[in-house]
Amino acid sequence: MSEALAGLGLFGVGGFLCYLLCWVVRWAAPRVGLIDTPGGRKAHKAPTPLGGGVAIWCAFVLVLGLGTAWVALDLPMPRGVADYAEGSLLRVGQLWIIVGLATGMMLVGLVDDRFRIDWKPRLGLQVLAAVGLIAAGAQITLFGPFGWAPVRWAVTLLWVVGLTNSFNFLDNMDGLSAGVGLIVALLFVGAQIAVGALFVPAVLLVLAGALAGFLVHNSAPARLFMGDAGSNFLGFLLGALTVVGTFTRDNPDSDFSPFGALAPLLVMAVPLYDTISVILIRLREGRSPFQADRSHFSHRLVERGLTPPWAVRTIYLVTLAGGLGALLLHRLDGWGASVVASQTLCVLGVVAILELSRPKRSGESTDSPAPAPSTTTG
Repeated sequence: MSEALAGLGLFGVGGFLCYLLCWVVRWAAPRVGLIDTPGGRKAHKAPTPLGGGVAIWCAFVLVLGLGTAWVALDLPMPRGVADYAEGSLLRVGQLWIIVGLATGMMLVGLVDDRFRIDWKPRLGLQVLAAVGLIAAGAQITLFGPFGWAPVRWAVTLLWVVGLTNSFNFLDNMDGLSAGVGLIVALLFVGAQIAVGALFVPAVLLVLAGALAGFLVHNSAPARLFMGDAGSNFLGFLLGALTVVGTFTRDNPDSDFSPFGALAPLLVMAVPLYDTISVILIRLREGRSPFQADRSHFSHRLVERGLTPPWAVRTIYLVTLAGGLGALLLHRLDGWGASVVASQTLCVLGVVAILELSRPKRSGESTDSPAPAPSTTTG
């Protein structure tokens, strides 16, 4: 019970602090030129402050710093929490390396929000940050032939850089990137608590709280955007925390299945689906994968008739539907894990089929055949 109350406290403090900091950012952002103006592919109706990512970062770092100092100074805490405090100090060094690298990504995004940076140096800096993460000992845990060190390094690099860009891609509608980030953070908390891990879930709860506080300002109609500073920070941090998080146990006497290591793939299915589909669309059209447009999952749902708020809610539900199975993987054998993974793939398959369907024209009968393609040229 004390652990649950401590977790709710971390979530609540992070959320309330971020909510307050967002008011500060909304006041300060226009005064330093952090404004996103409508026009072109941007559908919002009025100039909107950027910099919400700075509020998320600041709330997260402040709560994490206070918690670290509290444990280091051996200040009073609930008995159930105190039992884990000494062990958490063994991992705090690696945690702050991750926070430092994520802060670097936030600063790159902040400069991009203000002055615009070409995608090539941005991608190069993301790769350098991921290499720094690997050098600090944070690597994806794989089993079988995939446990070979170079394979682990390559997968970790692709995972962290991929998620950094995935959440940047998702930041295209009010409440979308932060809402999906909140959902996946809570799913990761559940998946890791299920195998007895508490340190990384505690960190994720602080992040989830900060995202919840930001969403008060970012839900439609948004009064504040997180900007690239927020999406870069969120994607890199979630990627790094899932790398160092515990989804299974290597103890041969443990009842936990090694297939729990697949939990991040299920939880991140929607961000990965959006990223891969957008890249394929842009490459097929002969454009750069990093050229911003309106080909994202959310935009395609709007083209099918949903309003932007309902498109965002739909993506929330698909994220949950695809990721809930991750909470069971630690108890499943190979057959059970295959069933759960197949269920997530089926959810994405249904989404893809619905996306490929032709939008019904106004006044068109639902049972009328599609018009034959015209052979007229010119």
